[in-house]
Parts: sequence; C-alpha cells; structure tokens
Amino acid sequence: MLTAAVGFALTAAGVAVAGLRAYRRRFLSATRWFAVALVPAGLYLTGLFPVARTIGSELGDWATKLVFDPRVWTGIVLLGVSAGLLFATRWAARRGAAGGGEARPAAAGPAPARPAVGAPPGAGAAAPSGAAGRVKQPEQVKQAGAGKQAGPGKRSKGDDGLGDFADIEEILRRRGI
Repeated sequence: MLTAAVGFALTAAGVAVAGLRAYRRRFLSATRWFAVALVPAGLYLTGLFPVARTIGSELGDWATKLVFDPRVWTGIVLLGVSAGLLFATRWAARRGAAGGGEARPAAAGPAPARPAVGAPPGAGAAAPSGAAGRVKQPEQVKQAGAGKQAGPGKRSKGDDGLGDFADIEEILRRRGI
C-alpha cells in the first residue's frame, strides 16, 4: 500500500512539473517530464517494484561481501591475473616475441634473393605475389628499368644510388606531395 502511494505521488509530482514546463511553452521539455513521470505508476501497476527491491537487495549483499569477505577478494585477484595474462599474450603476439608453440620448418638452403626496390618483376627473383608486393604498371616498369643500364653491382659515372626512387618521386609528384 505504501509503494502505491509513493509511486502515484511521484507520478503526480512529475505531471505537475510537466504542466509548468508546458505553461512556459517549453513543450519538448514538458513531454520529457511527462514521460518520466509515468514511470513510477507503470512500475507499480506492472508489479516491478518488488523486482527492483530484490535486485537492490542482492546488489547490496554483494557489495557487503565485496568489502568484508576474503573469498571475494581472492576471486577479484584471480580475475585480474587472468585479464593480465590475456593482455600480455596478446601484446607479445603483436610484437612477434611469442613463438606460439608452432615449429617452423628449417630452410633447405640459403634464402632466395630478393629483387631490388623498383626492379622490374622477374629481375633476379620471382615476382612478388598478390598482397605481398605491389604490381607495377608497364610504363612504371619501363621508367624503372631505363635508369639501370649498368649491371646491378656497377654504377655509372653520374649515378648517385638514388635511381631506384625515381618512380616513387614520380608518384608523389602526380599526387601533389
């Protein structure tokens, strides 16, 4: 009976505030106040006040145990250690430090030679595949190959070793960078 009186008193107070807001021509605010004012009466009529009381009581009991029960503190420490280990393994995996337990097969000889930056595909080693390397357009291959008339180990008289960056400079120039 007391729950009903409190619920309907709160509803009446909220409706009064909504009426004052509407009187001042603040209709959006008045509508919000009216919507909130209907909540206590709705909770009482649906029987959810006892549920809310039960939930509040259980949360209070849990909080009391949290403060005074050493088992709860032990559980919190275990959850913290678990979270710390999960984050540490994730961090280690991203840094590449974790072996992950998978055995990597040993190479059957020296590593294959990698082509120079800007070298046309097929020069020296196999062309990079799909996402591993960027495929050059034919005009870029011609531009990159034009500056390399001498062998890969021999530099011409005017070559300063930056010929490989000509195609990068051209891309940057086209994009206005």
